[in-house]
Amino acid sequence: MFPDVPFQKLLGIEIIAVAKNMAKVRLPFRPELVGCGNAFHGGALGSFLDLTGALAAWSGHDIRNGMKAATVSMTINYLSAAQASVIAHAKAVKRGKKLIFCELSLNEETSDKTVANGTMIYLIA
Repeated sequence: MFPDVPFQKLLGIEIIAVAKNMAKVRLPFRPELVGCGNAFHGGALGSFLDLTGALAAWSGHDIRNGMKAATVSMTINYLSAAQASVIAHAKAVKRGKKLIFCELSLNEETSDKTVANGTMIYLIA
């Protein structure tokens, strides 16, 4: 279960794999998503990680427990610039009654260089 989010269409994300409590998603490199120089803008990458974490949270959710959702908090560590398409991995590592705790990682697709990592707390109620 993953809601239809217009912003994910604007970013152009491509879902690669989804299983219970995990998601793997691709963000193609596009000039519209560049900040300074020829690298992704950090805001685009942060939004991409947010959407990937949400997908991991939804992937193990029983819709009988609610459908209202929001990101409660997210921490991102930017480790390197990304100048090519990126792949994000998200894993829901703990589920409470309403809160889902996720681990996030982001790698440049061609080099497998780690671009960012982080954590997220997502609410579904």
